[in-house]
Amino acid sequence: MDTQVADTLLGSLIDGRYRIRGRVARGGMATVYTATDERLERTVAVKIIHPTQAPEARARIANFVARFTDEAKTIARLTHPNVVAVYDQGTHAGLPYLVMEYVRGRTLRDVLAERRRLNPDEALAIVEQMLAAIAAAHRSGLVHRDVKPENVLVAEAPTGGVANLVDSVVKVADFGLARAVEASADEEQGNQLMATVAYVAPELVTEGRADPRTDVYSAGIVLFEMLTGRVPYDGDRPVDVAWQHVDRDVPAPSTLVPGLPSVLDDLVQRATRRDPGARPADAGALLTEVQVARDRLGDANSHTAVLRPVSGEPLSQPTMVVATVRPADRPAWARLPEGASNQGPGRRRAAPEPTEGLGSRLAALRSTLLASPRGRLAVAAVVVTLGLVAAIGGWWFGVGRYTDAPQLVSLSKAEAQAQADRAGITLKYGEPRFDEQAPKDSVLEQSPASATKIVKGGAITLTLSLGPERFPVPDVIGKEFELAEADLVNVKLVVAKGAPRYDDSLPAGVVLDTSPKVGTEVKPGAKITLILSRGRAPVSVPNLVGKSLAEARTTLAQLNLVLVETYKDSDKPRDEILGQSPADGAGVEKGTQVKLDVSKGPPAIVVPRVIDLPCQQAKQALEAQGFPVTVVVNPNAVVRIQVPGENSQVPPGTPVTLTCF
Repeated sequence: MDTQVADTLLGSLIDGRYRIRGRVARGGMATVYTATDERLERTVAVKIIHPTQAPEARARIANFVARFTDEAKTIARLTHPNVVAVYDQGTHAGLPYLVMEYVRGRTLRDVLAERRRLNPDEALAIVEQMLAAIAAAHRSGLVHRDVKPENVLVAEAPTGGVANLVDSVVKVADFGLARAVEASADEEQGNQLMATVAYVAPELVTEGRADPRTDVYSAGIVLFEMLTGRVPYDGDRPVDVAWQHVDRDVPAPSTLVPGLPSVLDDLVQRATRRDPGARPADAGALLTEVQVARDRLGDANSHTAVLRPVSGEPLSQPTMVVATVRPADRPAWARLPEGASNQGPGRRRAAPEPTEGLGSRLAALRSTLLASPRGRLAVAAVVVTLGLVAAIGGWWFGVGRYTDAPQLVSLSKAEAQAQADRAGITLKYGEPRFDEQAPKDSVLEQSPASATKIVKGGAITLTLSLGPERFPVPDVIGKEFELAEADLVNVKLVVAKGAPRYDDSLPAGVVLDTSPKVGTEVKPGAKITLILSRGRAPVSVPNLVGKSLAEARTTLAQLNLVLVETYKDSDKPRDEILGQSPADGAGVEKGTQVKLDVSKGPPAIVVPRVIDLPCQQAKQALEAQGFPVTVVVNPNAVVRIQVPGENSQVPPGTPVTLTCF
């Protein structure tokens, strides 16, 4: 099992009201948690500023909290369907926090990481809602200062899920947070560039000032990234990227994605002018231009406009389409005023020509033709010709123009295309779907079915397989069971509880491990077993290193722990404890084995023979080998007796007694 550092806030109660349930994300300035508002019984998001963002000096902390509180009050007054609502604010352990609306979905950064780039209608639908939120802030005198995909949340659409980006609800977060942190830091460190450099406006780099046009520039960069799959500038250092915004014009998106409509180039380049005065005055002005651009694209592409993908890089979608968008299809807060119809009154229908006398003229012509043999022959020829034309036409319209639809089911996409080319039939593609048996890009269905009569040159719509549906097990370790279960059920997985285990790091009730492991590819409906933490085990392992084996045995027996001894060579005295597992302080259950490494004692050495040597010479020889020597009787005589005796194996440092006479 992977180990991780415990988050001390998990499970804690903030302000006697908000119970922290799990960590959602950690950013540069703050960490976001899910929490339960125990007063109103609802799920909320709690954003707590990192300790490194709160200034260390006491005066700076007080100033930062005051500014943060003022900004929170301003943000809370923003009421808009595309703004993440702020419910409450306060401080916990000296760190400011915000209580916000919990949005179930993904960030735009997550969407771009999965899709790389978006279709024009998706990009415009998202940026339109972004600008509606930012425009509401601008009307309240608030500048966001840090518009980027990480601060844009794509919530679940009313039509289901976040896959349908055109219908998804977009919400913008973190209004004013960068300003509060930056204002506090400015007083001590001068102007600091708090905005993300990939989206920073030139005037924020050169002059450190921001106004609504700064947000307009950043929104233009976000639109550029959605259309192209990348930001306009990169570099080895953040400062290099920041100064490219000052020194260079943002390129047109169509230079990176050939085939993008020019109206999108104009929109991006208008929003990202280096001169702030050349941009739209605020987000509301840019919103109007985006809505006009959507209408122009809809008018120019009454059906669809197919754009070429970037060469060498596959996309999640084979083509991009610009769909017709009518102002009435937008929500009320994003709708343009509808202009008066410029359709003129319809023209009058031309009066039918008079038919009076027609019957008499036809009767006279018939009499003239039948009056002569040549006339009768001409009439017969015309009748025969008309009969042949009618017969051939009837055959063509009834049988001749039709052919049998070929069998394309189970073929690969390439094989189906070749078969259709031979039959002179056009292929269209419907929405692909996952299938457990059919390999990716094989044909699951066709309409019309095989052997059905189809007009020559007509079209057959194919449904292709996406292959077996597989996705990685989400990372729910560290979350409480209810939150982890909701995350897994949300991706169509079945949740089960396994046997809980003690853990020194995670509190009780928090997910400790999963089976299969996090990141393992599984199919929908797979069972995921959650192993929950029981918290710290009831018995703490004592520190036994350096103690004697007898003392360790007594200590472990009193704690109902099982001793397992392993003897090892060591210079330490015999039976001294060299190491232990588990380590001291670890929590374990009664009956747990504690493995001890026990010293065998220093290796024995051989006592040399010194009998019959002069006493002083023998003493020097023994002391040179580390033996303490004691001489008795006559130190100036000859050694007659040595204890221990010659060739005895004794531990280093064993005393030797010499008897000399």
